[in-house]
Amino acid sequence: MKSIALFTLLSAMTFSVAAAESKIIAPGENPQKLSGEFEFTEGPACDAEGNIFFTDQPKDRIMKWSAEGKLTTFLQPSGRANGLCFDNKGNLWACADEKNELWSIDSSGKHTVVVKEYKGKLLNGPNDVWLRPDGGLYFSDPFYKRDYWKRGPKEQDGEHVYYLAPDRKNLARVTEDLKQPNGLIGTSDGKLLYVADIGARKTYRFNIQPDGSLTEKKLFCEMGSDGMTIDSEGNIYLTGKGVSVFDPAGKKIEQINIPEGWTANVCFGGKDRQTLFITASKSIYGLKMRVKGVDSQ
Repeated sequence: MKSIALFTLLSAMTFSVAAAESKIIAPGENPQKLSGEFEFTEGPACDAEGNIFFTDQPKDRIMKWSAEGKLTTFLQPSGRANGLCFDNKGNLWACADEKNELWSIDSSGKHTVVVKEYKGKLLNGPNDVWLRPDGGLYFSDPFYKRDYWKRGPKEQDGEHVYYLAPDRKNLARVTEDLKQPNGLIGTSDGKLLYVADIGARKTYRFNIQPDGSLTEKKLFCEMGSDGMTIDSEGNIYLTGKGVSVFDPAGKKIEQINIPEGWTANVCFGGKDRQTLFITASKSIYGLKMRVKGVDSQ
């Protein structure tokens, strides 16, 4: 009887531990601070080799955390870069907040100003950017007044999301009814776009049309976000107070707590795309995952 009772107890304990294991975080893993020498980290993006590039906006620099774990400065000054994203040619796209522009930066650090206005008026301040598989590009344009700006009052009539066609000639406004769009991410097949309206504390899902327009707006979850990413199972990662993870149906499945005042952004990286990199206030963290990132993130 004692043997049966002990077996039952051990089985219950094993089940309890298994049930507590995360579906997305690697067993026994917790966020690890990789470096804490920054003023405010943002915009992580992964290149083809698994290196992570992220911004330290107050210090006007883009940093590089190599796949081997080495930290270097990639570009300074960097146009007060914020959100970042790589294209399939290895160019780094940056929301250059200093003059409210969108930049393309080559591997040597040389930048090209691609977008600086919409219909003859200065943008609010491009914040986050995502490229769909065919090269079409979406970016959010909220208005956060900066003390380093040398500009007049707000020129756009609201805060919107824009689409830049692959030919880089046609810029279109694709949302008109959001309060303050910030983080955005799309699926690797280029069919869905998630946009966080941080001002309204909501995140929406849109269907992406071939011409770049967005249709069938649907509430995804009752939470806004600063930055966003997506994993290989279609889970969506939102930021602010730590990292909140939602499954494709909009159900919260994980909360990753980070010991910082604000968690700004996330992306997957490393050679196997199985580490979640988290930019949070003065630091950058890494977390080993069960799931992987996808190429288009």
